[in-house]
Amino acid sequence: MARFSGGGTPTRDNREFWNGDIPWVSPKDMKSEFITGAEECITAAGLSGSSSSMVPAERVLMVVRSGILKHTIPVAINSLPVALNQDMKAIWLDTDYLSSRFFMRWVQGLNDDLLKIWLKQGATVESIEQDYLSDTLMPVPPVSEREQIVQCLDRETTRIDALIEKKTRFIELLREKRQALITHAVTKGLDPHVKMKDSGVEWLGEVPEHWALKRLKFIAVVQTGIAKGKDNAEKDTVEVPYLRVANVQDGYLDLDEVATIEVSIADLPRYLLQPGDVLMNEGGDFDKLGRGHVWHGEIDPCIHQNHVFAVRPHGVSSEWLNTFTSSAAAQFYFMGRSKQSTNLASISSSNLMEIAVPLPCEDEQRLILDRLHRQAAQMNTLVLRTERSISLLKERRSALITAAVTGQIDLREAV
Repeated sequence: MARFSGGGTPTRDNREFWNGDIPWVSPKDMKSEFITGAEECITAAGLSGSSSSMVPAERVLMVVRSGILKHTIPVAINSLPVALNQDMKAIWLDTDYLSSRFFMRWVQGLNDDLLKIWLKQGATVESIEQDYLSDTLMPVPPVSEREQIVQCLDRETTRIDALIEKKTRFIELLREKRQALITHAVTKGLDPHVKMKDSGVEWLGEVPEHWALKRLKFIAVVQTGIAKGKDNAEKDTVEVPYLRVANVQDGYLDLDEVATIEVSIADLPRYLLQPGDVLMNEGGDFDKLGRGHVWHGEIDPCIHQNHVFAVRPHGVSSEWLNTFTSSAAAQFYFMGRSKQSTNLASISSSNLMEIAVPLPCEDEQRLILDRLHRQAAQMNTLVLRTERSISLLKERRSALITAAVTGQIDLREAV
């Protein structure tokens, strides 16, 4: 009922192979059910100079090599002719027996079962074995019933997807509002009638007249972390937990998976975290730059890698500093002072220490933080409630597809 074609990557050393008009689909493009373009495009020369080939529109595209195959088989239909990279397969179905849309829904509906059958054993990266795929038996309903199933699923999944998109946008708006509240509170205060002054810092603008303004280097010490691969030959060492960028999220710590590292006993004190340290990411993806949280001694002892700063305040509260550095104003500073490449950014400790920090008195700091905590709690409740609603919609969508393509429900009268 089908044949398969694979893909390839033109050499990136030849500029004539890239930035053409042929969409070159890779796993990162498989984010929707219908592919209308790709992040990268190749030229006709790139196509002929590689193992890739053109795939006509309306074929089934499938990711066959990627870590995402641990739990999901990304599958889609291309709305226009495309080329593929080597981690993809195109499935050319005999339309007398099977339509692309029904096959896509069938894979979605039996995702978990098919993963158990199709995954290649012993592969370094999760991969689908083509022989397992091509040998799979599948029930095929009559053409008329098949089309009724597809039409019904298209209609219902479109409706559910619209609801999910609406709720996802609501969460985004809540987070934008939370960010706006934080930024205004830590740069302008709570009193709308307070007298303002020019901060002298372009990206900060005006601040309340009675607030102080100090650079971070005068109110905190920035501790850099340990680099992997340090030579500890002939040294007494100890294995300790250490925090990585993945552990330091925006506003919380993810300590489900904490790695360990061998460090010399003599060097250990210089990397140890202390309660009250403000953890901040040195870089990574743009959204990771400067994000952080206050360390409360959740693991003892614990150190941190060189891509995570431990900022130890001595002239400001940890909570105030952490809240300010999470504001849009501070993020603007970090981006402006960072080294950037494609989708990546990093900031040096010297640039971090130069950031100007607005400083109300301690009582006003507590008042502002209390207000922000109450507002954040209300918004977090709404976010969690909406996320649960989205999860239920996704479960309903998946269950509907599974039931439809396995004949558990009769959709012939639903069209």
